[in-house]
Amino acid sequence: MAKSETPVLIVTTHFVEGRPVREHLGMVSSQAILGANVVFDLMNAIRDFIGGRSKGYERILSHARADALRGLEEEARKIGANAVLGVDLDYNTVGPNGSMLMVSVNGSAVIL
Repeated sequence: MAKSETPVLIVTTHFVEGRPVREHLGMVSSQAILGANVVFDLMNAIRDFIGGRSKGYERILSHARADALRGLEEEARKIGANAVLGVDLDYNTVGPNGSMLMVSVNGSAVIL
């Protein structure tokens, strides 16, 4: 995002208090898919066995979520939206043996 661009408001609610929707522009979506390597998976399998939080996977999911939200903002900006309402985030595993993590995000692009 260039310094002169106003950020796109991204919310999970279907409205923003005091800011009526002037125009609905349609649905926008974005996905981020990140792979984990075998050593990483092994270390996390051990952690799962002995208990505790998996900081490594939490970090990967955090990066994937941020990437997906950046993509959502870019898609909304392309069609002239200044907000995305009703945003839904989904987390899944994909690829052989669920070896990759995917975050998909979608919502309604609008002009407030």
